[in-house]
Parts: sequence; C-alpha cells; structure tokens
Amino acid sequence: MSQVNKHIILSGGGTGGHIFPAIAIAGALKQLLPGSEILFIGAKGRMEMQKVPLAGYPIEGIWISGFQRRLTFRNLLFPLKLIVSLWKVNRIIRRFKPDVVIGTGGYASGPALKVATRRKLPTLICEQNFYPGVTNRLLGSKADCICVAHHGMERYFPASKIIVTGNPVRQEMVRTAGKKQAALDFFGLSDQKSTLLIIGGSQGALSINQAVGSQLDELQGASCQIIWQTGAHFFAEAQELVKRRNYAHVHVLSFIERMDFAYAAADVVVSRAGAIAISELCLVKKPAILVPLPFAAEDHQTKNAMALVEQGAAVMIKDQDLDKSLSVTVTELLENKDRQLRLSEQIGKLGIEDAALRIAREALRLMKM
Repeated sequence: MSQVNKHIILSGGGTGGHIFPAIAIAGALKQLLPGSEILFIGAKGRMEMQKVPLAGYPIEGIWISGFQRRLTFRNLLFPLKLIVSLWKVNRIIRRFKPDVVIGTGGYASGPALKVATRRKLPTLICEQNFYPGVTNRLLGSKADCICVAHHGMERYFPASKIIVTGNPVRQEMVRTAGKKQAALDFFGLSDQKSTLLIIGGSQGALSINQAVGSQLDELQGASCQIIWQTGAHFFAEAQELVKRRNYAHVHVLSFIERMDFAYAAADVVVSRAGAIAISELCLVKKPAILVPLPFAAEDHQTKNAMALVEQGAAVMIKDQDLDKSLSVTVTELLENKDRQLRLSEQIGKLGIEDAALRIAREALRLMKM
C-alpha cells in the first residue's frame, strides 16, 4: 500500500491482555500504512508505560485507575481522576488530530474513547474476552466498530457493529509447526515420554505452583516429563524442591523465553484462562486444563474457561479445587490420547491467525482507506 500519513491513537492497558494486542495492532497498521503516526495513551504507573516504548511507540500517560467495588479512598478520587484524564485526552486529541481512535480495553481506554466519540471521530473497540470488561460495555453503543475474539458477543454489543477478528497475539509465540524435535532438544526432554507444560503467566501463579509442588509425586511418572514455569517469586522454592527430591523429569524455569518451543514440546498444557493465553492455545491447538484466576475483574477468566468447556475445547479446574483435582485431572488426560485429540480439534477451530491484520483493516475502513 502506498505511503499515507494517517494519525492513529491506540489506548488500553493495565494488563498484558490489553497491552500486547494493542502493540500487535500497531504493528499491523504500520505494515498496511507505513507512513502512519501512532500514539498510545495509557495509565500512569501501569505496565504499558514501559512496554509500549520498548516496542518502539510513543505513549502519553493519564491519571486514571479502576473503580473498586467497595468503599475505598481510591474510589473517592475516581471522579477527580476521570475529569483530569478527560481534560488531558482532549488536549492530546486536539494536538495529535487522530483519524481513528482504537481502544483495547482496560480503564485507560475509557477517557480516550469517550472524548473521541464526543468529538465524532471514528472509533474502534477491541474485546479480547468472552465476557466484556466494564469499559467496553459502557462504550460499545457509541463506537463505530467492535472487533471481538469470539462468536456470540451479540448479547453485549450491537450486532451490526460486531466483527469477529480474533485476538491479536505475538506470532513468534505460536509458530510451532515442525519444531517438536528441536523443542524437545532445547529443553533436554525425551521423545519417549509425554510432556506436561505448566504456565501461570509471566509472573507465575501462586496457587498453581503450590498445588504442583505438593503433587509432584503424582504428576511426574515413568511416562511423563514436566516443563514448569513458576514465575520469579516461586522459582527458588520450586528449584529446591525438585533438587531435594531428585525429580529428574521436572524442568523448572522462572520465565520461558521460547514459548514456541514450550508449546511445540507440550502434549497437555495447564494454564490460567486469560484472553492471551486462550488465544495462543487456540492457535497452537493444544489440549488444555484451564485454572481461572478467581480474582480477575468480573471473574472474566472463569467465563473465558467455561465458554471453551461448553464447546468441548478445554477442561477446567476451579482454583479452590487444585489441591484435590490437579494430579487426577492431568493424569487422566495424559493417559487418554483420544480425548487429547478431541480437545485439540475443538480448540483449534476457535483460532484466528491474522487477527491483528483484520483489526487494522477495519481501522482503515473507518478512515475510508
């Protein structure tokens, strides 16, 4: 496509589930519109203020935070923060003159989309979860286009505005084709054993880690080997546990740099049920046991997991049931190749590989490109 100088604002953050899709969309927009100028708007003090500049994009911070569901001092400040944020966003938009404003969810996107709709600028909302966040639900009726990761979102948004695009993920994470042997070699694994991959997000998951640690005798057997990503906080404890008990087939990692190899090596995956995790699992087509984070906003991880369970695409264990159910559920699935195949087929049907480009094309359509 020819060089076109368009101005685009992307806003969203608070968690990786909002930030990394936004960065992927920015990359797709740069691919389609090399001459475009992209500006991010994020919440001061949140992870987007570091992650976005590292990806090579400028970002403006606003003073905004979520609204707590109980009486707190932060809630008393919320009206003031909202007023200040709306004023700051209005100044940014007047100066930057965006041709489209894209929100990827999280409270940072609220003021940007609110000001943009008030000024009658083209707006696009991205919803990664099966159950929309409060910001997207409130603003959905005003947006011009709503890009969703999954079918069935008409119960939350106007059907005429919905486009099923999938959820943008970092493509290097999900390119696993032909990498099985290289992945096994990378982790020092055997091709004669089944491989269990346990991940709790980049920060780890304490309840999952504790359950794994207490059930390693049952989890690692003669026919099973484990890649266990613990996160930084539990890493030393897990390492000591594995060393003390001489678990030769348990490989403990604080963080997995090569997730493509981890997915390629895995026969079964135990994971949280965030939007990014689920989208990656759909694309790599791995049988998954999902353990929703019980404290996620509006319990959206449970809703994500249940949506897959109802389609025969995943197994779910409640966080509170990990101690009694983890090893039993994992062992039963590892020993049932037919069920693994069915889960793999069903979850694979939900994957959309070019989500970022689809969303970028919708943005171009709103800019009448």
